[in-house]
Amino acid sequence: MRLFMTLRQTHSVTIAAAKAGLSRATGYRLEADPVLISQKKPERGRRRPDPLADIFDTEVVPLLRSSPGLRPVAIFEELLRRHPDLSPGIRRTLERRIREWRAVYGPEQEVMFRQVHKPGKMGLSDFTDMGRLAVSIAGQPLDHRLYHFRLAYSGFEHAHVILGGESYVAMAEGLQNALWSLGGVPEEHRTDSLSAAFKNLDQSAQADLTDRVDALCRHYGMTPSRNNRGLAHENGSIEGPHGHLKRAIEDALAMRGSRDFGNLESYRRFIDEVVGRINARNAKRIDIERASLKPLPVRRTTDHEQVTVRVTSSGGFMLRKVFYTVPSRLIHHQLRGRLYDDRLELFLGATFLMTLPRRRAGRHGPHQHVVNYHHVIHSLRKKPMALMGLVYRDQLFPRQVFREVFDMMLERATERQACRMIVDLLALAHDRGCEAELAAQLEEDMRQQRLPDIAALRALFAPLAESLPGVEVHLADLSSYDQLLSSASIAEEAAA
Repeated sequence: MRLFMTLRQTHSVTIAAAKAGLSRATGYRLEADPVLISQKKPERGRRRPDPLADIFDTEVVPLLRSSPGLRPVAIFEELLRRHPDLSPGIRRTLERRIREWRAVYGPEQEVMFRQVHKPGKMGLSDFTDMGRLAVSIAGQPLDHRLYHFRLAYSGFEHAHVILGGESYVAMAEGLQNALWSLGGVPEEHRTDSLSAAFKNLDQSAQADLTDRVDALCRHYGMTPSRNNRGLAHENGSIEGPHGHLKRAIEDALAMRGSRDFGNLESYRRFIDEVVGRINARNAKRIDIERASLKPLPVRRTTDHEQVTVRVTSSGGFMLRKVFYTVPSRLIHHQLRGRLYDDRLELFLGATFLMTLPRRRAGRHGPHQHVVNYHHVIHSLRKKPMALMGLVYRDQLFPRQVFREVFDMMLERATERQACRMIVDLLALAHDRGCEAELAAQLEEDMRQQRLPDIAALRALFAPLAESLPGVEVHLADLSSYDQLLSSASIAEEAAA
């Protein structure tokens, strides 16, 4: 070693080792650590006895052989029950021993086979829950999911906010939005059997849903396919990106500084921006795959459900445990509806009438209401006391401050006076189109703990005199009527 170290001062490791009669490997080892093995301290052994020496082979191994899927924590709790003198600190040691034993003697595990994806071959659809992100709209928590579409080869992604469950309507709308934004169609469309959509459906409903999905794929020339039930890893090309997308959205929300959005459209634009940045990173691969996609059909296909409703004398109709109000002139008419994930479009024959926001009632929960005070205010003016026991009274108020003012009126006045006053306020908002401005005045009244002055509010929101058009009425001279009558009598005599 001394010779090697001397030669090393003027020669390379290989030459110095050869001249010293050492192997090159020994030379490199001495270069890194010149201390001889005989001069090194022996490795430290165990300082305390092995707590599992007497029980691992006799008790733990039989449990692992009889129940291969048994969790280490369950075995740990069973050992503590059998041997109360064992220290709880052996848990990590036990888990490490079990992991090592399973690596040598355990059962074979399922192998994941990595696939080669071809451009234009496969697109995948799935839904992912967004509840843990705590997004809110105008201060109200938003219970929603994302419909997520992805191309397996290029990683092109599209996300669509879904307010309901995993349904055909949600998938049809999201899938078509994705394909038309992509500008082409892949050969195959893979889903997870729409397991949540099939849930609690009878056999005929399941068959109908499957037929609609197949018809949707036929319209776009795609071959529908489904992974085996319970094997989510078969959709690995989209299951993994779920987490990446949600983490990207969560990071964007943190940098935004707020998880509250003014309306649903602004939140959807936010999601589109996040997904757009992800697609921009894969732009080259997306351009390669676009060249292999099939062309889009001439038009989109159905992405809604057709429903038929009849408007009752209550000024609305019931649809899936939700009561919707419409203008009273439609009472006793039968309407056609297109039910989307987030809205309901109404038609009278072929004439489009309006779009209403869609609401959902729980399976065993109370009925819900979608109420517009503009539809019923003309009748409430005639019967203001009907407001007192109205089933959808809380939903009738367009803003929270109207409800608070009504509660204050009930405390300080009679029920008749409170109903009359709040109906007058709603009528004023309807007639003058000043709902937001009136709400601001009512908020000031609430801060001052005073009842609204209806006369003052009417004067405040009355149209300005200079804004009214000037109308001049020119009265005819009454003598012209005498001339008209005389000429008529002359004509009658001439005819006789």
